[in-house]
Parts: sequence; structure tokens; C-alpha cells
Amino acid sequence: MVHFVDSGDESADELAPVIPLFGGAASSAGRRTREGGGDVRSGSSRGFGSREGVETGDEEASPPARKGRVAEPNESPRDLAEKALLRKLRTRSLSIREARTALTGFDLAREDAEDIIEHLERMGYLDDAQLAEQLIHAGSDRKGQGRTAIAQTLSKRGVAREVADAALSALPDDDAERALEFARSKAGSMRSLDRDTALRRLTGQLARRGYGGSMAMTAARTALDETGVGGSSVRFR
Repeated sequence: MVHFVDSGDESADELAPVIPLFGGAASSAGRRTREGGGDVRSGSSRGFGSREGVETGDEEASPPARKGRVAEPNESPRDLAEKALLRKLRTRSLSIREARTALTGFDLAREDAEDIIEHLERMGYLDDAQLAEQLIHAGSDRKGQGRTAIAQTLSKRGVAREVADAALSALPDDDAERALEFARSKAGSMRSLDRDTALRRLTGQLARRGYGGSMAMTAARTALDETGVGGSSVRFR
């Protein structure tokens, strides 16, 4: 219990009003904390959820904005659709066609969907030419694919035909060299196989990467000859 000492002064009865630090009535949790001699800030932070508000003494300390997919009260379906598409684009590049497909899951008018696409194009989030370059680089340099396989990837990803053709035209015409390079990287693991089996497997691997017909067969035979699979080891220059 708190005891008040009578000072004998009449003005002592006119105590200054208690002004809560954060607006509103002081919470019982805060009173318990003060009476118990604990840390006032810890009691307040639990009540208001904002350490910054406590330390600065803001009278209207607002709780921090919640993270996650929480819609604002006045958000329209168009706003929600654009935000959802942006989340996809932060994790994976999309073609314009893929972006349109993603928007079909929202209740949007056609013109609203096109406005979103055009806006993201202007912002640089959607760029078929840049996506085509990325896919060509991944296919040729990392996967050892030929022009045919790369073209199929561009088509599957929805890159516009004219954009894909322009990007492929800049690709060096070195399919034969890349086919041989890939065949050489695989031939060494086939030394335990007979010649026909090794040739069949290696030709199949080349075909799946877009090297078909005589090019795949030539690259496979050359690589197997160099490593001595089923015959003598000969290195072609």
C-alpha cells in the first residue's frame, strides 16, 4: 500500500494529474511492474509492442507493421495481383506470357491485367530479351546444349518468337565444337563399356541436348576414339 505524507500545506491536496506516457489509462501490468520495482520498459513493451515508441516517449506509439501477406483495407484486386506477381519475379524471372498466365488467377479485367504487364515492363521487371540472354547463357555455357535445345527452351518459357530469333542469331555457330566438348567430358566414364554401347549412350546424351543426326554421331565417335574406348587412343586436333 502506498502512504501519502501530509506536509501540512493546503496545496499538497492539489496533486498534479497523472499523465500516461503513451496516451490512455495506465495498464494494470505497468502498475504491477512499477510496484514490484521491475523494469518499466519491459512491462510497457509488452503492452504496446514497440520498443522505439517506449524509448522516444511518443504519446501515440503505434505497433510496427506486420510482415506477411496482409491486405491493406483499401487494396483493390489489381493491387493484390500486382504485388503477388512482383513476389514471383523476386524469386524467378518470367516471360511476358508467363506473367499474363500468373495474373489469370485473379479476378481482373483484361485491361487491368495489361496495365500491370506494361507497368512492370517499364520498370524493367519484365524483359523477354534479357530473359532470352539468360536462358541462352545457361543452355550453352552451363548445360552444353545445342541451338535446337536452346530454341525449344525459349519457346517453352514463352519468349516471343521474334525476340528468341534475335537472341539466337547472336549465338556463335559453334554447335559442332560444343558437341565435341560435351562428348569429351562424358567419354572418360565409358571406358568399361564396349564400343557399340558407349557410342549409343553418348549419341543419345548428345541428342537430348539438341545435337542431332550426323553432328552427334561425329562428336561421339571422335571423343570415344580420343579416350580409347573400344580401340586405340587417338587425340584429334
